[in-house]
Amino acid sequence: MKRIYACLAAALLAAAPSAPVAAETSEVEFQTTRGNFVLQVDAERAPESAANFLRYVRDGFYNGLIFHRIIPGFVVQGGGFTPEMAQKETRPPIVNESKNGWKNDRHTISMARTSDPNSATSQFFINLVDNAGLNPENTRDGWGYAVFGQVIRGNEVIEKMGAVETGQVGPFSDVPLTPIVMTLVHVLEKAEKEAEQ
Repeated sequence: MKRIYACLAAALLAAAPSAPVAAETSEVEFQTTRGNFVLQVDAERAPESAANFLRYVRDGFYNGLIFHRIIPGFVVQGGGFTPEMAQKETRPPIVNESKNGWKNDRHTISMARTSDPNSATSQFFINLVDNAGLNPENTRDGWGYAVFGQVIRGNEVIEKMGAVETGQVGPFSDVPLTPIVMTLVHVLEKAEKEAEQ
């Protein structure tokens, strides 16, 4: 009889709906020489991209790097170069999660990559406008660029960054003539989030 009850209990547990696993949604603050802003990173829709980005953040990888490419009316890009335009070594690339339903709309953050769809590492860009041409359905390769979060505070800082004077620095174009340095990039803890609100 005990065995029957045990089997019945096991069957009921198996039939019961499992509790949803909460995906990590983190807020990341960028303190820069042009002002501060906060991103919300969504691991539910872009788990690989979010985990990759947050690991770089927690490792302190972005501290001291610059926004090295700014194109007004397009994007603000960073996450790979020092103020001397030396490229920092990264971890291996990740898979492209561009087909997650998110669009490259104004002030969303996406993974930067080369012509290889699965080549994103540490570099990212923030869209200054709605860039529909970067979405998978509008790109030649059918992949596009993976959105994994958005700016939720300090949007005016992004706009100011998008208007700085840029030029040629060695082989690199669209480089801010006055470096925009990421002095501190860190995940906001609960107390810090509440203090900012």
